[in-house]
This record gives sequence, C-alpha cells and structure tokens, in this order.
Amino acid sequence: MSVLKFHDVRRAYVSGKNVLDGVSFDVNKGEVVGLLGRNGAGKTTLVRLAMGMIAPQGGEVSLFGMDPRSQPLAVKRRIGYVSEDQILPGFLAIGQVLQLHRELFPDWDDLMADELLRRYGLEHGRRIKTLSKGQARQVALLCAVCHKPEVLILDEPAGGLDPAARRDFLETSIRLLNESGSTILFSSHHMGDVERMAGRAVMLHDGKVLVDDDLDAMQERFSLLIVPHVDAGPEEDRRARLSAHPDCLAVRDRLDGWHIVIRRTPDGALAAAADLHFDDARATVLGLEELFIELAEGQS
Repeated sequence: MSVLKFHDVRRAYVSGKNVLDGVSFDVNKGEVVGLLGRNGAGKTTLVRLAMGMIAPQGGEVSLFGMDPRSQPLAVKRRIGYVSEDQILPGFLAIGQVLQLHRELFPDWDDLMADELLRRYGLEHGRRIKTLSKGQARQVALLCAVCHKPEVLILDEPAGGLDPAARRDFLETSIRLLNESGSTILFSSHHMGDVERMAGRAVMLHDGKVLVDDDLDAMQERFSLLIVPHVDAGPEEDRRARLSAHPDCLAVRDRLDGWHIVIRRTPDGALAAAADLHFDDARATVLGLEELFIELAEGQS
C-alpha cells in the first residue's frame, strides 16, 4: 500500500526553469527508498514538498492520502524528519527539547528516548548550543524516531558527520525500521549508506526520474558497455548511434572509449553491441557508486 505519492510534480524557483519537471513515484508501506542525484537535482525540494514546507506548482503530493499543506497537523503527527541543515533552539536543554516533543506526540516512547540518550552519552541538562554538530544531529534523530513514526524522512541526515557518527546514525534508523516497520525516504551523497539502508533507489536528473529500481535488481539489470573509439565510427555519428538503442540510459566519451550504461546484463550488453556492429566492445557489472557516476555524467 502506498503511503507517499508524487504525481507529475513540478516546482521551479526561477521562472522557466523547473527544479522538478513531472516527477512521479510512490513509496509503499515498509519500504526504504534512497534518493540519489547531483547537487541541485531536486532531492531537497522533493523532501520539502513531502513535508509540506513548500507547495508544488503542478501535480500532487500526498502522505497517507492527505495533502501535507492542507492537513499539516494530521500528517506531521505520523512522520519523523531530520535534515542536514536542521537547527534546534540553542538556548534549550536537551530535556526541554524532549519535553516539547513528548507533548506533541501521544505515542512518545520515554524508554526509547532514555536508551538513546545513554547510547549517545547525552544528558538532559546539556544545552543544545554546547553540543557538537554530530551530537545535535543525534538529538534531532532522537526527536524524530521516539514517537515511532509511520514514515521517517531524512534529507542528507548524516552529511558532515565523521564515519563513526554516520554509521551510528544509520544503525539507529535501521533499528527503527526493523522494530516498527516504518517507511523511510532518505537522500544521501554516500553510496555506501544507500546500499546499507535502502531496498530501492530513485535517481533524479534534470528535474526528472532517471532510474527507479530495486537495488538488488540494479546489480543484475544494468551494465557498463565500453566501445573503443576506433570501433565507433565518425565522431558526429557516435553518440547518436549509441544513444538510439532503446536500453541505453547514458553515454559519455572517455579516454578508453565510449561508456554506455545499458539496462541489460553484461551478456545482453555485448549482444546489443554486436547488433550495432561494435565488434571489440566489452561489458562489466556496475556497483551503485559507479552506476551513479556514469548515469550523472553520461546525460546529453
């Protein structure tokens, strides 16, 4: 059952230039979906639309079948949210911040909050302004998860944290998923984080969904086909010939030849190369980070 829907969503900040240009996908109950894309691809805009912070200029966004803009209280009681630039009131103590959330959320779990405070080595009396960036992010995550939200939305939540703090942050998120079956939508620049947490990846490029697939399936369905320059024909014809294949997702010119991301296994990719009369092509599987780079760099 879908809990979060984006349907033909459009949003621009500058007239005539859409950050999101017809984005559509659903997030189903219990799914963990990683949002990928270059800086400026629209990941944060999509998250802010889901949170009801901004309104779409076209299309529809819904959470639990509700508009997050017109029914903000009903939606926000059921979600948790952490972002890279989230700022908690520096003059408040941790205990005061937790008390505010306890009053806002009827399902607040004091035992879970106390356990996380002990795990993070934090005390109720510490003021937010005295915390490190990583500690402040831990408090924000604690506030987001201790009412056991049905949907957890994370926008680069571990950005700027050291590897140990980032791993601990993710383990807490994964634990929440395992214990309560929460749905998670998160954006991250760290491919390893996406591989550890997500079951599915949605990649945005130029305001559109470029790839939306199960992570395990991506390892099986996508390959990198490399065609030597000497085998590619006249230069003006190369990209057109390669891009014309229906399974081609990206093409870029590299020192060792033309790199083509193709929605096929390596054997299938070589068969496609043979159909195009590229005799010396080679094909290989792609890791998620390699796939992300090749797709992002290989768009015309």
